[in-house]
Amino acid sequence: MGNKKIESLETATIDSQQLTKSLQARVLDNNALENEAIYIFREVVAQFEKPVLLFSGGKDSITLVRLAQKAFFPAKIPFPLMHIDTGHNFPETIEFRDKLAKELGVELIIRKVQDSIDQGKVVEETGKYASRNMLQTTTLLDAIEEFKFDACIGGARRDEEKARAKERIFSVRDDFGQWDEKNQRPELFDMLNGEIEIGQNVRVFPISNWTELDVWSYIQKEDIEIPSIYFAHKRKIFQRDGLIWSAEDGVVFRAEDEKVEERTVRFRTVGDMSCTAAVLSHADTIDKVVSEIRESKISERGARIDDKRSEAAMEKRKQQGYF
Repeated sequence: MGNKKIESLETATIDSQQLTKSLQARVLDNNALENEAIYIFREVVAQFEKPVLLFSGGKDSITLVRLAQKAFFPAKIPFPLMHIDTGHNFPETIEFRDKLAKELGVELIIRKVQDSIDQGKVVEETGKYASRNMLQTTTLLDAIEEFKFDACIGGARRDEEKARAKERIFSVRDDFGQWDEKNQRPELFDMLNGEIEIGQNVRVFPISNWTELDVWSYIQKEDIEIPSIYFAHKRKIFQRDGLIWSAEDGVVFRAEDEKVEERTVRFRTVGDMSCTAAVLSHADTIDKVVSEIRESKISERGARIDDKRSEAAMEKRKQQGYF
């Protein structure tokens, strides 16, 4: 009788240990991307003197802010946020940007493309497809030089676009701010080498290995607030080249034969009004957005008008110093 009790206890102990290991494996699996991102944030602060988080008010940079909070909790985020403001941003994202920075008590640096235009450093585009998106590069590089930032943390992900798929997590830029995709450091066994020469700086991508669905699932799990523009809402739009353009605020050039209509749309990705298309949608909650993304067969970059200028549009911008 006693032997049976011992065997029963041993079996229960083994079952309990197996259950514990199973639960631990699930927790590790569920948090693997978060853990990696937190590790990257801590490596940035350990290896660099003046990091900055490039913040656009979009879902990816908002996710970065949450990850940075977790990485350094209970202390505040130990570096500023910086937004390169084109002047053609969606009002919803600007409002959210200011609100979030105030709530977190973090320093928010804003540098404007309009100032670069006024100073004659860049020339504003005109015509049907005019955009300030490419002009951001000059403003960004000037800001990096002004503040002597040696690490700029961004929300780019490898699944977004083929040029971004070539990036390392620590991506070195030369003293002109340029990126050479053929001259990058190996990153083996999660070893991140932040050693740079005078004049160089590094772009850091903590969520490089995430997908769009990973980001949305994390926002859902963490109950992170995001701008209303990501949810389905009625908006004045017009259609061109099979894409849905915003017809509000008079930023985007519109020909007389391009009719304005009101449709229920949302934005999967948020950039300039002049380079970001909307998608027809009725997803007005996080849960519905996640379900919609699961079923989508089109990349979110399919709604980025600036990527359609040429086959290698993004790669050329990155080589010049873009995000």
